[in-house]
Amino acid sequence: MRGGSGADSGLRALIVTIYGLYAREVGGWLSVSTLIRLMAELGVDEPAVRSSISRLKRRGILEAERIDGRAGYALSTQAREILDAGDRRIFRRRRGTLDEGWVLAVFSVPESERRRRHTLRSRLSWLGFGSVGPGVWIAPAHLYDEARDVLLREQLTEYIDLFEARYLGFAAAAEQVAQWWDLDSLDGLYEQFCGDHSAVLARWRDSRRKDEPGRAFADYVRVLTSWRRLPYLDPGLAPELLPRNWSGTTAADLFFALQRRLEVPAHRFVEESR
Repeated sequence: MRGGSGADSGLRALIVTIYGLYAREVGGWLSVSTLIRLMAELGVDEPAVRSSISRLKRRGILEAERIDGRAGYALSTQAREILDAGDRRIFRRRRGTLDEGWVLAVFSVPESERRRRHTLRSRLSWLGFGSVGPGVWIAPAHLYDEARDVLLREQLTEYIDLFEARYLGFAAAAEQVAQWWDLDSLDGLYEQFCGDHSAVLARWRDSRRKDEPGRAFADYVRVLTSWRRLPYLDPGLAPELLPRNWSGTTAADLFFALQRRLEVPAHRFVEESR
């Protein structure tokens, strides 16, 4: 696999997944040679790896560092904080309840700071907030702590206020939720995840694959890279507010089954490749 322009973001996402899984446990650093070996297992050649590393460095995600004479890259402080926070969302099932209430985000950004307005909307969307109207966004109450942390870290608090809220009517809450979030699109993304990775789990349930740590590594990195954006798009609504036959439950079952099957042999492969 070569890192052409259409594939660059995908290659960078794979590298970030590898750093998130395996670099933080050893101080956040990986040698270039180790990363090249690991990415080769994913079918990515050395020039494409080096090109992607350079882009991640320019974006402030990786920082060049030599350890014991070996060239390598470490996660930046900001990248480490983002990955640490992401663990709570990616590796846990979170589902709200009908009686927990909501958190409202009300913001106003001067026209002279339109870029900050775009950043603010992007962060709220990425946190799982839905849009009630111009300058008013909503999320289940369990997202408050995470939202507060992100808004503080991104220095956006001067533009926004957060409120605890309860829905009092007049339409049914499920009808309103369908207006605030595009649940059909999210359901489609979950369906795609299941379609892309169900066969992977079926193959691994074949006992003959027990001793293939390299394959386990490649499959686990790909699965996690596909999965890790979905929990951010999902607000974690109460089951009663979701459409019937919600694919998110099936997708989560699939991801965690693959994690249980692949995590240990994948880690063993990385240890042997360092």
